[in-house]
Amino acid sequence: MHDFHYVDDELCCEGMPILKIAGEVGTPFYLYSYRTIKNHFKVFDGAFAGISHLVCFSAKSNANIAILKIFIREGSGVDIVSGGELYRALQAGVDPGKVVYSGVGKRADEIEYALKSGILMFNVESPQELEVINDCAGRLGKKAGISLRVNPDVDPRTHRHIATGLRENKFGISIERAREEYHRAEKLPHLDIKGISCHIGSQVTEIAPFTDTIERLKKIIRLLRKDGINIRYLDIGGGLGITYDRETPPHPSEYASAIMKASAGMDCTFIFEPGRVIVGNGGILVTRVLYTKATEDKNFVIVDAGMNDLLRPALYDSYHHIQPVVKREGQEIMADVVGPICESSDYLAKGRMIPRFERGELMAVMSAGAYGFSMSSNYNARPRIPEVLVRNDQFYVIRKREEYADLVRGEEIPNFLMNETVA
Repeated sequence: MHDFHYVDDELCCEGMPILKIAGEVGTPFYLYSYRTIKNHFKVFDGAFAGISHLVCFSAKSNANIAILKIFIREGSGVDIVSGGELYRALQAGVDPGKVVYSGVGKRADEIEYALKSGILMFNVESPQELEVINDCAGRLGKKAGISLRVNPDVDPRTHRHIATGLRENKFGISIERAREEYHRAEKLPHLDIKGISCHIGSQVTEIAPFTDTIERLKKIIRLLRKDGINIRYLDIGGGLGITYDRETPPHPSEYASAIMKASAGMDCTFIFEPGRVIVGNGGILVTRVLYTKATEDKNFVIVDAGMNDLLRPALYDSYHHIQPVVKREGQEIMADVVGPICESSDYLAKGRMIPRFERGELMAVMSAGAYGFSMSSNYNARPRIPEVLVRNDQFYVIRKREEYADLVRGEEIPNFLMNETVA
């Protein structure tokens, strides 16, 4: 459920007309519903009320500090994959003891930053990373909390680019080698083994891959405990999907019930890393139609948002529902919705039946709250667009629109290039 709805044929976010926001902020922009995002978190977190657990919101899905603050106020931790995401989480006021650090390519300086900040643990992805974390902790006179990210070789049945738990993927340590690597970790003096982690993929719309994963992890946890290694946390990642088009993902309560049943008797504190399921349908992209064009082969609707603003369709051929901000009578047409970027892959929808749009009209690209702004760029020297949060009948700009000067901030022309006589 979400709080984007029509009132007298005009799309609103909670109690705020989107047309009014566009008039003051300009287009394009990302728009988030505070009520939707907060409610989604509470539903997810509440579904696990019967077990010891910690929800660590996945910063990579949406790292705006105002969005992070919504969850932190509700008691959430944060799942990070970079030093920059840690900085953002700390700026938003997260308790560092509720931060888990995932990702295959942690640099030594990022590891030291996390150790100094006092995070809960690192989800370690390779044997060499274990050694680097141990060395960093030794230099700082600290013990680093760690879990090993185990690759359970479970097919999440999602897009191949966002499947992460198969043997062929770059993530984690194979389940066959996990016991051996835990014993290596046990011998490293500056590590504190806290748990075990996994993450099988994103936009998973079935329960079976999650329960299959838990069944496989149960076996390795039993072996480790038999060996005297105390596994206190089980981080099963995130990945629960949402409805973009015709998907029918399980409700968080159904997901939680299956997880709790599959993990009965494991005596762990569970860590969950939801992202998309919390913010995906809590945000939209609002864009304006610049031109319409009909060729011999197809119709084009050219808008002022491009693949640099919303990359998912170009990257994954992802579906986002298209609807008008102001409804009017008129037939639908088959069209491509395209942006201003000089790439043929610059589209928001392709071969789609949509309302007939005219120049100047506003379009809402739905379900864009996750992996929307966080994947945006300055490609084609386009300033990144603003982010806006609505609460009831008020809106707040939580990230300003970049200006042209922001595009060259930090760049510098060497003095020798200022000399016109240089060959």
